[in-house]
Amino acid sequence: MSLQDGIAAIKKHLKNMPPKPGVYRMLDESGQVLYVGKAKNLAKRVASYTRPEILTYRIQKMISETRAMEIVISKNEAEALLLEANIIKELQPRFNILLKDDKSFPYILLTADKEYNMMTKYRGARKRDGQYFGPFPSAGAVNRTLNILQRAFPLRSCSDSVLNSRTRPCLEYQIKRCTAPCVGKISAAEYGQIVEDARDFLQGKTKFVQEKLVKNMQAASDATEFEKAAQYRDRIQVLNRIQSEQKMTMQNVSDADVIGLYREGQAVCVQVFFIRGGNNYGNRAYFPSNSAGMEEGEIIAGFLGQFYQSNHPAREIYVSHKIEDNTVIEDALENNAKYKVRISVPMRGDKAAFMKNVVMNAKDAMHRKMAENVAHTKLLKQFAERFKLPEMPERIEVYDNSHIQGSNAVGAMIVVSDEGFDKKSYRKFTIKNSNLSDDYDMMREVLARRFKRAKQENSALPDVALIDGGAGHLSTAAKVMEELGINEVKLIAIAKGAERNAGKEEYHMLGEKPFNLEFGSQLAYFMQRIRDEAHRFAITTHRDKRSSDIKKSELDGIRGVGAARKKALLTHFGSVKGIKQAEIESLQEVEGISRNIAEMVYNYFH
Repeated sequence: MSLQDGIAAIKKHLKNMPPKPGVYRMLDESGQVLYVGKAKNLAKRVASYTRPEILTYRIQKMISETRAMEIVISKNEAEALLLEANIIKELQPRFNILLKDDKSFPYILLTADKEYNMMTKYRGARKRDGQYFGPFPSAGAVNRTLNILQRAFPLRSCSDSVLNSRTRPCLEYQIKRCTAPCVGKISAAEYGQIVEDARDFLQGKTKFVQEKLVKNMQAASDATEFEKAAQYRDRIQVLNRIQSEQKMTMQNVSDADVIGLYREGQAVCVQVFFIRGGNNYGNRAYFPSNSAGMEEGEIIAGFLGQFYQSNHPAREIYVSHKIEDNTVIEDALENNAKYKVRISVPMRGDKAAFMKNVVMNAKDAMHRKMAENVAHTKLLKQFAERFKLPEMPERIEVYDNSHIQGSNAVGAMIVVSDEGFDKKSYRKFTIKNSNLSDDYDMMREVLARRFKRAKQENSALPDVALIDGGAGHLSTAAKVMEELGINEVKLIAIAKGAERNAGKEEYHMLGEKPFNLEFGSQLAYFMQRIRDEAHRFAITTHRDKRSSDIKKSELDGIRGVGAARKKALLTHFGSVKGIKQAEIESLQEVEGISRNIAEMVYNYFH
């Protein structure tokens, strides 16, 4: 491969390149996408790749591998930016900046579709009626916030079915975290006022809400309603506590995403802080890959394109470094968000001071990550040495099964990479064709499905397959690999040790006697962590499947009875047993149940 060959390939495509906005893809000789870029003028942008003297080493290397190009024409540059981010996310080209952790953030949802609305954690598409407050950097951050808010705004946290079926207040009412609308302890109007207070507070109207509660407390005290006044006092104290815990905030800023970048050699950390309603909702660190040879502003531009693919932007986005195509990114974000978005670099005052703290947090996060990587690399080298691998493994796959007497049987695969647990690569397998009383057979099915698909898709294989089990499981795995013609994967089985004590596990490898690792050693602890994570993922998968089955109703099998009719029947009769005992005429009394449907329900149970 040479740079001149790549330039020649690009010049060949340049002849028919239109001077229009769009997205281009660089392909290698096997058709794999090397790089995805966007341009206001495709012909002009692609022509720049034929002048190596103005290109960085990273881009020159990419061009030297380029043998073909593909383009997609767009209406404008903003549309091209959105398309570019989508393609990068899907194809993960190795010469683009890649944002590995791109999952959506959780929000607090204040519902608006109930008589007695509620605050709850929410993640995913915004399909439910109500107002969304966030994002929060993690589910834990949302849970902690809800836990505190529930004391200041005692709204219900129970499901609709629980709300409608209670006959006396629950424990939440006793500990003053709910006002018990389920049994009429509060009127709908008074409850609605608490909902409004919660909404105002989450929107940043903190002072207004506090002043209102102070007035209510004084009025209750003047009316000698001292218990009610004490409740207002407690709520005011909680709000004061929330305000005192806001250590990093921006003056005169209501909603903003503050994004700071820190670079040290080839390593990059991007720190994002979320300011909503004047409150600091927390932060998260990202470590984009493939950023070598790129300017800081270029890295942030690439980060923004991918980050906001799955997250809603704030109206104000503050960044630590100037971005070249600032207005294009703003236009693209506005197209998605349907409101004005402004990107700027704070230069002075409180905003600049806040950004300095954000960059400092990015620096600290990078140093912690580097320390973790050094320790992890050391453990992988010990692993390679003890288990006789030719080099340090880049990918270890760990397999485990979970079931209860053969029911809801699942297989689970976790992945350990050179950067730690790679949770995006975890996989679940519903056991379909195996003898559910035979653990070996279930493991055979999971491994066969995983590696057969890998061969069909010509995808990369792991360096190591670590099987939860003993010599029998190892033998089963070896037979699967032999049948599929795979011999480059190292097979290791890990069995429970003496007295099932953690740290005393027994290891099995083909052609070798079983052995134990030194008890209490770093490697033994590392292997224990890997195995525990595989167990956790397998058991969680099994519980989710079991919970899903429990939620299934006997009504699911009745043709013509969907979610709405099922709900109407259960609300009317109180239980499936009541529906079973009902006559056709009684069934017809339910709203939405015709004579024909009533007969179908009756005949189903008789």
